[in-house]
Amino acid sequence: MSTEMKQSLNRREFFSYLSVAWIAFSAACAGLATLAFRFSYPNVSFDPEMDFDAGRPGDYEEGVDERWKNGYGVWMVKQEGRLVALSNICTHLGCIPNWLPAELKFKCPCHGSGYYMSGVNFEGPAPRPLERYKISLTAKGTILVDKTKVYRQEKGQWDNPDSFLSV
Repeated sequence: MSTEMKQSLNRREFFSYLSVAWIAFSAACAGLATLAFRFSYPNVSFDPEMDFDAGRPGDYEEGVDERWKNGYGVWMVKQEGRLVALSNICTHLGCIPNWLPAELKFKCPCHGSGYYMSGVNFEGPAPRPLERYKISLTAKGTILVDKTKVYRQEKGQWDNPDSFLSV
């Protein structure tokens, strides 16, 4: 057998190599298409509900109630005969302040903004008070907090009857 014949492929070997190459190419394209499809969808959605039932007005004592802080991003604050749904997002850079019951204030751990129990800012770089959400009573006598409606103190909206419940 000459070296020329040894180096050339016969028809059967050519089609075998071609089949393997075609399968590898198809698998690579399918993998890339799967990755592109998966990339177009978010991994997880952390968006909380925009409205929720917060129990009955009698469930709240004077002061700050943190039971809705983690699930819905809301503090329920009962003070001076009013119950408000206060946003737990700092107005400076969107951090989550902590309630410090010994000092009767909200304190942002990131940049030091401080808020009174009412939500009014008094220290740090926060440019404005915390926001309030719409709060109302349902026909069943439970509290409905609607986070799609926001009330801002600097716009004079805290006097709106939908921004608090008289208790």
